[in-house]
Amino acid sequence: MIRFRLSSAILARLRFAYSPLAETAKSLYMINSGTIHPLHHGWYERVRPNLGRVDRELLSAVVPPGGHIAEFLFVGATATTTTIEQQLQLVANWPVEHFASELALAHPHGLPPAARRLVDLGADGPPRVAHALEQYWRVAVEPHWPKLRAVLDADVAYRVGKLTRGGIAELMADLHPSIELHEHAIRITSRTEGDVEGGGLTLVPCVFIWPHLWIEFGLAGDPSLTYGARGVGSLWQEDDATTEEDEDPLGALLGRTRAEILVTLRLPRSTTDLARAIGLSPPTVSSHLAILRRGGLVTCWRSGRRVLYQRTGLGSTVVAACGSDNETRPGSSSLG
Repeated sequence: MIRFRLSSAILARLRFAYSPLAETAKSLYMINSGTIHPLHHGWYERVRPNLGRVDRELLSAVVPPGGHIAEFLFVGATATTTTIEQQLQLVANWPVEHFASELALAHPHGLPPAARRLVDLGADGPPRVAHALEQYWRVAVEPHWPKLRAVLDADVAYRVGKLTRGGIAELMADLHPSIELHEHAIRITSRTEGDVEGGGLTLVPCVFIWPHLWIEFGLAGDPSLTYGARGVGSLWQEDDATTEEDEDPLGALLGRTRAEILVTLRLPRSTTDLARAIGLSPPTVSSHLAILRRGGLVTCWRSGRRVLYQRTGLGSTVVAACGSDNETRPGSSSLG
């Protein structure tokens, strides 16, 4: 059992952050384990042809199938703007003795040759791992980061709403089945024992960790809970917004471009994300968004430096009525 005491310091510093490194580590763990979760088959089929460009032997030594995942692969998530470069720098600078002990935990029956070579490199071992992780990130995660981030943005918007309405109890109510509030503490059912006091607490939604939970005890900052983000079920389904207008009722109603934007806005996206997703310039997308907002089909809000757009309840009703939403079709699934 792990217990986070809900001191005023923890509550005052409660925050959300995104971890590109956690997405990298957990997706790599899934690949190395040879068991791709059905929800991520679409992603795996996209990235599999490019996996020959990464050092699979080294990465399997760091993230072995079915074994312990090193804690240094979950550090450094401090904000929703955390970058993979910031986190990989922490990995590259990781203390050698801690690096070796984490590899030993990952291989309880003895280090394989690739892991032994990393340990023998001494201070050059962590930078070598950081470089291999960056290669994997560029191939397998970065091309899909805007889509992943849209899911994370939607999850945080949902969680902040719960926190505003009902406080910490409401926020934690459906974060993960192993979490409960008891006597001014967050209790987590776990094989690990320990109490965490003082500091703050960082909540990190993650796509590839679903349906599990990861507790990081603050090795490079405040402790964090990495949990499965909502909306993973429909993440890799392709939006069906490219049919001809005479076969597409939504396109006939709104125009093909605005229909495509409205379908894509099932999850929050910025103007830049939308422009990249549908292959138009940001000014063109912005013009269409203004029309959809005036019609009450799209809403927006500011998240840090970004303005996020998402369709309203009315917009979703229009999309569903026209049969253009993947979520309304037989065989689709959505979690959360």
